[in-house]
Amino acid sequence: MNERNHSRRGLLKQAGLGVGLAATAPLSVGTAHAAGSSKTKQLLETDVLVVGGGPAGIGAALGAARTGSKTLLIESCGFFGGVAAWSLGMPINQMRPESKPRSVVHELLIKKLLAYGDQAVSIGQHQLYCNVDYLKVAILDALDEVDCKYLVHLSAVDALLESNRVTGVVVSTKQGLATIRAKVVVDCTGDADVAYFAGAETLMETVEPRMPNTMLLNLANVSPEQVRRSSTRDIARRARSKYPLIPKSWLLRPVSNCHHYHSNHTGTRDIGRFDMTDPFERSQAECVGRRQALQMTQAMREFGGEDIKNIELVGTSTQIAVRETRRLIGVYILTEEDAAKGNKFEDTIGWRSGYLDLMGYKFTGMRVHDVPYRSILPVEVDGLLTAGRSISATHVAMAAGKSMGNCVATGHAAGLAAAMSANKGIMPRALKVAELQNALRRDEVDLTMGGKIQENVTKDRGV
Repeated sequence: MNERNHSRRGLLKQAGLGVGLAATAPLSVGTAHAAGSSKTKQLLETDVLVVGGGPAGIGAALGAARTGSKTLLIESCGFFGGVAAWSLGMPINQMRPESKPRSVVHELLIKKLLAYGDQAVSIGQHQLYCNVDYLKVAILDALDEVDCKYLVHLSAVDALLESNRVTGVVVSTKQGLATIRAKVVVDCTGDADVAYFAGAETLMETVEPRMPNTMLLNLANVSPEQVRRSSTRDIARRARSKYPLIPKSWLLRPVSNCHHYHSNHTGTRDIGRFDMTDPFERSQAECVGRRQALQMTQAMREFGGEDIKNIELVGTSTQIAVRETRRLIGVYILTEEDAAKGNKFEDTIGWRSGYLDLMGYKFTGMRVHDVPYRSILPVEVDGLLTAGRSISATHVAMAAGKSMGNCVATGHAAGLAAAMSANKGIMPRALKVAELQNALRRDEVDLTMGGKIQENVTKDRGV
């Protein structure tokens, strides 16, 4: 496994800071903000705190709040949905594999979208094609239905710890730093931020290429027929000497019931490998992505011929789409073999379907495979669960589960486990998995899917 072992404690030790911090904060780095600092105030207290409002966070928040547990969802952006909401039309894959309902949580979100009619969503073989502004409101509707509280524009910047237990997070607000305390925290940041802040060990690929990051485009003033007649591969071949940042090719896909098109492409793959947890590299990737989007548009206008010479750039995504950063080292680490063979586990709490897709580096089929409870549970840190693309998995195995419907599923399980643990007054690692499995079955999760070969997985709505 060509991956770097990360932890905040280890990083500080390498930087020569470990001894001094140990003397002043013997519990952990995360206590620095928590121990009565005059610059922080307690903002809220809750049973379950879900950090990160993307697909995993939505699943976790809905799963927890449906039990009646006091649940709070926080998000750094001004809306919920993560990449589903700021991708400008990227399909939300694996929401209804083989056109079958996946859980009551998945279906609640779909119900709220369908309530807004065909302008909001159309449903494919497994994916949702959404107008993202309808999606943002549909998510709020779903959260309101289950009485989940939520706050936007809050970034978690540290973890609160007592001994080896996460008891909340420190957030950055316009009024300064504040704390939110919780009985159980679910890390749905996509980057394992809370786990990292708490000192839990994480992984990140260092040898094989990490998946690229993409600034998505929204385009207009072109017809379906004109798009079909155009070849972006030919455009790229002719235009790259003038526009060196453009990919080798890209696709234009229609936004749901709209005359706009979106482009999800290989982004930074041919530009360089970026560590998207590093502030300097992330800034570089974000800025080069915006230049790339303009160059792609200009290349189509100048080298696309009569059909797309008048294509217009409507907008770019709120931020660059990040596919791979840190992942938790959990009690069990999912592997490529688990995905390829469709392995089953006695402690399954869900499953992942779709493709093993490293976005330009590797693309193969796989079997539906189980996610064990051990893969959302840190090895040592208590009071914390993870969900989404930062669960415990190798570089390749992570790519097998990054589809958004899969992230909703692991979020659902993590949120439900967090709520059950909070209600019982126990740590998540003490929760009986059989009880969690029974609760998931009541939420209409089929836990027998492991090993199945998914039908019609390659079908997609083309241009």
